[in-house]
Formats: sequence, structure tokens, C-alpha cells
Amino acid sequence: MPDAEPQLTPPEAARWAARSGLPLAGDRGKAVAATADHIHSVVAVLRELDFADTPPAAHRAAEGAHDAAV
Repeated sequence: MPDAEPQLTPPEAARWAARSGLPLAGDRGKAVAATADHIHSVVAVLRELDFADTPPAAHRAAEGAHDAAV
């Protein structure tokens, strides 16, 4: 597993959000930083998986019935 990267701090999250045109109100930086760290950890795990023998989703979808009933 790769070395753990430093976590995003609330001020950094607020700065990146502002740079993207999405200024954060109040203490939202803490929640955004925690969410970004969680997403980063999930993506890191997915990057380690070997999907070499997995067919594309479009290929599998064409095999099955298309029933949109809920």
C-alpha cells in the first residue's frame, strides 16, 4: 500500500473551494476536508485493484435484459 499522504486541512479545503469559485460558508471547510480525505482513500484502494480481466460495463450491459421496473 502506498505511503499515506497528508490529510487536507480545513483551511486548504476552503482555499481550494474558493479557487474553484465555490467559497465555503462558516466552518464548512472541516466537513469538506473530511469528505475529500475519505474520497481520496477510496480512490487509492481502487487504484490498487487489477481489472485486467474485467470486461467493460457496456459489454456486460448488452448481455442482460433491459428491465427498468422498480
